[in-house]
Amino acid sequence: MLDGVSLDQLRTFIAASDEGSFSAAARLLRRSQSAVSEMVAGLEAQMGVMLFDRTGRYPQLTVAGRVLLADARGVVAGVDFMKARAKGMSSGLEPELSVVVDVFFPMDRMTAMAAKFRETFPHTPLRLYVEALGGVFQPLLDGRAGIGIAGPLPDLPPSMSSEALGDIRFLIVAAHDHPLARIDGVIPREELARHVQLVLTDRTNLSAGKERGVMSPLTWRLADLYAKHHFLLGGLGWGGMPLHTVRADIDGGRLVELRIEGIAHGGADMPMTVVYPTTEPPGPAGRWLIDRLKLCPAGCIRR
Repeated sequence: MLDGVSLDQLRTFIAASDEGSFSAAARLLRRSQSAVSEMVAGLEAQMGVMLFDRTGRYPQLTVAGRVLLADARGVVAGVDFMKARAKGMSSGLEPELSVVVDVFFPMDRMTAMAAKFRETFPHTPLRLYVEALGGVFQPLLDGRAGIGIAGPLPDLPPSMSSEALGDIRFLIVAAHDHPLARIDGVIPREELARHVQLVLTDRTNLSAGKERGVMSPLTWRLADLYAKHHFLLGGLGWGGMPLHTVRADIDGGRLVELRIEGIAHGGADMPMTVVYPTTEPPGPAGRWLIDRLKLCPAGCIRR
């Protein structure tokens, strides 16, 4: 008998509970009170339990009614969600938006954008990967993600299209008590070569043999920016970091910017790029995300 339960019955059950009476539910649903009463009675008969106690002036939920009311709400909400998602898909909206973000990109910026995304596309779930270097491209190449926010890579995979997004500020830093931090003025490159450089390494082979910014033969390689940050704070080496990740440490005196020969004081700009498969361009949700990131005021990506 439960196979015959209809959404109309469940919505009527919910309305009768929320409105406090069958007559109020009838006004809400624009039906007669007798029709609402019959609908609820039919649902009770099909389920084999009493949902309302009718001995008083107004019907009151029974213990079973309170339990099943939560289930009814879940069923109706699930169907409404499915209908909304299907409507979006029929108009070309992605059923899910999968994005892979370079670890250098400011996560507070992405968080703020995700909040706006949820308001605009409440029925489109967001899947987010955070990777470094070539790791940004791998989920795009194997189909796990549709959009990437990438830092500079020597060669963009030929199957990808790209759009400029903006720059982040990149600094060379070391712990306040590191030997390099005690050097006044510009540090010669030969001096850098005497100390361990902490280098973010690629989890994939996409950047194999294409090193960027390595200035010391003494390198420790880490596949995680969080670990690199802590190693820098621990005085285990020197290395480059996005300004937004170390600003508080610099302001607090835990890290210092190193003035390197050939590198301007205050760091350098690192371009960030949106990438996606050329044959599968972003749908409405993906394009909305890209366009909003491009609308970021000048300098906001760096912060």
